Amino acid sequence: MPSFDPVSVRADFPILSREIDGKPLVYLDNGATTQKPRCVIDSMSRFFSRENANIHRGVHYLSREATDAYEKARESLKEALRVPASHELLFVRGATEAINLVTHCLAGELHEGDEIVLTIMEHHANIVPWQVLAKERGLRLRFAGLRDNGELDLEEWRSLFNERTRVAAFTHVSNVLGTRNPVGDMTAYARKRGVLTLVDGAQALPHGPVDLGAVGSDFYVFSGHKVYAPDGVGALCGPRDFLNAAPPYQTGGDMIEQVSIEGTTFRAVPERFEAGTPNISGAIGLAEAFRYMAGIDWPAAHAHEEELAAHATRELEKIPGIRVFGKAPDKVAIVSFLYAAAHPHDVGTILDTEGVAIRVGHHCAQPLMQYLEVPATARASFTFYNNHDDVEIFLRAMKKVVRFFG
Repeated sequence: MPSFDPVSVRADFPILSREIDGKPLVYLDNGATTQKPRCVIDSMSRFFSRENANIHRGVHYLSREATDAYEKARESLKEALRVPASHELLFVRGATEAINLVTHCLAGELHEGDEIVLTIMEHHANIVPWQVLAKERGLRLRFAGLRDNGELDLEEWRSLFNERTRVAAFTHVSNVLGTRNPVGDMTAYARKRGVLTLVDGAQALPHGPVDLGAVGSDFYVFSGHKVYAPDGVGALCGPRDFLNAAPPYQTGGDMIEQVSIEGTTFRAVPERFEAGTPNISGAIGLAEAFRYMAGIDWPAAHAHEEELAAHATRELEKIPGIRVFGKAPDKVAIVSFLYAAAHPHDVGTILDTEGVAIRVGHHCAQPLMQYLEVPATARASFTFYNNHDDVEIFLRAMKKVVRFFG
């Protein structure tokens, strides 16, 4: 039975017991990467200690065992995410590679004058690949803006669709504002108009389970390192028939059906898009992270995260000169702010002297920074293993910033 106890879950993450210069680590950079529970670390150690071998190509016992573990990881993730039966889950290096793979597959399907709808809150990983594709194919990119509270302006977003719209790509959760977009409604709107959809789920999955059947997107992408799993691994979920008809993204070993000096034929998905030796241990660790998350009472965890972020926001707004960005209802526990008296990098540096890790800069979201008319922000991002002590230490460190610059 899923349960949630902030004390016990914190003990599951070995790194959180570290000290930085004699001070307890306060890790509030979860939007950039999350820490890993002991079970994930152990699953990868166990693979290297007992099962390590290459997959899909060996007849010996270790190779069969490693292949079984890798494919079981895929099936476990498909079940956890409720991937539609018509879709396949491909292992990739992360959301960035997944989006690049999709733009590669779509290159031959899009023509000069076709349009792609994006939002201004997108991470660079969901902007730059589309820009490159647009330049190559003569496409037009259109960006929807925001409401004052940081919500996507859905009325404007809908108004961007027309007879030339072919793709809509949007984030599930903003990595800067914490805004949770109504992705189910958005994909339904696009589907009625025959528009393909891609959802960037990198910031959504760390905050609880996602049902891809309910999301309804053609493509859904995410990165393991943001969801309590290893770096260098992630997944793309997409329609099997479409992917089988698309040209391979990379070519090489294991994705081939037959090779001769005259030419090559390629395998079906998922192998079609998993050339070479994959991140076997990463896939195993990713599946273990989802198993760990399945044991969490997410409504209670959400309430805990929201309480921490709300308290931090209230106290920050009491400080003269601080502006907090993103007040959308149902946002995740991300608090981005700007202190008028100090550059965000200076804020982050002083907090680091107190053992507090936050993220500062443009957060790979420069178009959003330009839209907000700020050069950068500081970002404290919370997850379920953070606690009230983390918030209090963070706030005391911010008072040190104020004393220094105020």
